[in-house]
Amino acid sequence: MTDAVIETNFSGLNLVHRGKVRDMYSIPGHDDKLLMVASDRISAYDVVMADPIPGKGKVLTSLSLFWFELLGDIVENHLISADVDAFPEACKPHREILAGRSMLVHKSSPLPVECIVRGYISGSFWSAYKKNTNVCGFQLPDGMQESQQFPETLFTPSTKAEIGTHDENISIERLKQMVGDARAEEIAEISISLYRKAADYARSKGIIIADTKFELGEKDGRLILIDEVLTPDSSRFWPLDEYEPGKGQPSFDKQFLRDYLSSLDWDKTPPPPPLPPDIIDRTRSRYEEALAKITG
Repeated sequence: MTDAVIETNFSGLNLVHRGKVRDMYSIPGHDDKLLMVASDRISAYDVVMADPIPGKGKVLTSLSLFWFELLGDIVENHLISADVDAFPEACKPHREILAGRSMLVHKSSPLPVECIVRGYISGSFWSAYKKNTNVCGFQLPDGMQESQQFPETLFTPSTKAEIGTHDENISIERLKQMVGDARAEEIAEISISLYRKAADYARSKGIIIADTKFELGEKDGRLILIDEVLTPDSSRFWPLDEYEPGKGQPSFDKQFLRDYLSSLDWDKTPPPPPLPPDIIDRTRSRYEEALAKITG
């Protein structure tokens, strides 16, 4: 665990936000930029675990950089550089920690919603479907099986919850009330286009992207893609060669950790239970396998 980065506190930089995984810094003299650092923290059920997954932040950063490049023709993103040598001077004393797990990005105004896109029925959506076939305003077919592909890709936005609380799904109508009709339609169109291109690519590499969460922000009046993109933290990755509808799927993401936590007598509120070394190692290997399969 000695190589894990649990938390950063960089002298000469101003910590503006510490999220579940990322630490965000402003840089003196560069008001239009932010430094985004991916730690090795991991969250499940909206609770940050006490134990990190060593190297996880570097996996998230590598995958995000890959997807930013692949999806750049759909929407602009916030990336300026991931090369520490190109960062402002104030960042360079922290080169050893920053290398491989940080990005210099354009500052933007994040949207007040999570942009969730679903291609397959799983997780909370499956739980809701079993109670009522109308989920988040979508009337779904009767008789769907767990992990089955939807007849069409669904855009299902949600609120952004504070750490320790849960996101809530909202309807498209509610999104329109929040951001306006035209902007809501643009958000949905961009999100679905991103998912479809990424899902087609991942499938060619033997991975099904069952669902994912995008973050969009506004910069100079236009939408841009921000935060992380299509990582095991924000997506469900299933092995194509083992896919079998009608049950939960093996995965290359933190569903493995969720399944372990669900087996415990824990009410999914802080404080989190300690993670055994085996669970940490197996979670880490799944993240690394996702990176290897997708990026080659």
